[in-house]
Amino acid sequence: MTVLALLEDTRRRLAGAPKEGLGILRTPRWRKERIVRAGEAWHLGVLLLTDDGVLATGEILRASEEVRRGYTAIASRARAERRAAAFRGGFAEGEVVHLDWQELDAAAVDAGAASGPLLLHGGEPAVLWSHTGVPVPLAGYLDEKIALLRG
Repeated sequence: MTVLALLEDTRRRLAGAPKEGLGILRTPRWRKERIVRAGEAWHLGVLLLTDDGVLATGEILRASEEVRRGYTAIASRARAERRAAAFRGGFAEGEVVHLDWQELDAAAVDAGAASGPLLLHGGEPAVLWSHTGVPVPLAGYLDEKIALLRG
């Protein structure tokens, strides 16, 4: 089965399942930066499946109101600022937001190239779910993620 066919079958199987928000960072000229909605997708581990494409997962955060806190780590402060930027951009309190995702080319993978974590391994569609792991068959990976999402 091709990557495109597997993804189309997955969309059919996920019909009605909850999706999560995709965000992009906007830096207005005179206001604080905000993360605005750029669509929605089903979160399937290292993949985000949209109605017409597939993306590689980037940073995942939950939108929250800006509050004053004392952070000992700069990374914690920056993450809190991104959560607040998502809230300012229109995401609801606690809503999951995917940021820095990358579009993947499933057709290129079917033609033999790799695209992000998608590739052909032994002639079969596969996914690298870890930077240090070995490719796993995409069909089984999607079955597992669908089962988890459907809960």
